[in-house]
Amino acid sequence: MATMSPVAATAGVPAGERGATRIADRVVAKIAARAAREALRGQSPQADAHATVTVHRRDDRRHFGEARVRIAVELGYPSDIGAQCRAVRRRVTERVTALAHMEVPEVAVDVERLHSPLLERTGRGRVR
Repeated sequence: MATMSPVAATAGVPAGERGATRIADRVVAKIAARAAREALRGQSPQADAHATVTVHRRDDRRHFGEARVRIAVELGYPSDIGAQCRAVRRRVTERVTALAHMEVPEVAVDVERLHSPLLERTGRGRVR
């Protein structure tokens, strides 16, 4: 008995009837959080990030929808906070587009906490 390869088996099936790949929201969130950490690597030793993602699905088969991403970051201080947020937005957009094939029209970056070496000293006196 001859066996058909998967490619030959789907050759006669129209594209709309073959099925679709659906990427889970939590996977997109993990991609976004990792991309944010990559963007902050080397800029601040205390930097950290986590993400929440809202994914809007579309019927377009070429794209897997669009993701609106909200990233919460912890940054070192003093630093150029605006530049770090821009780097996070740029990197998250690039990685989610490349890895999940989703459009990313919005990346909101929330600075959740600032870490200052002046406050991490053992004597918790006033900072002047």
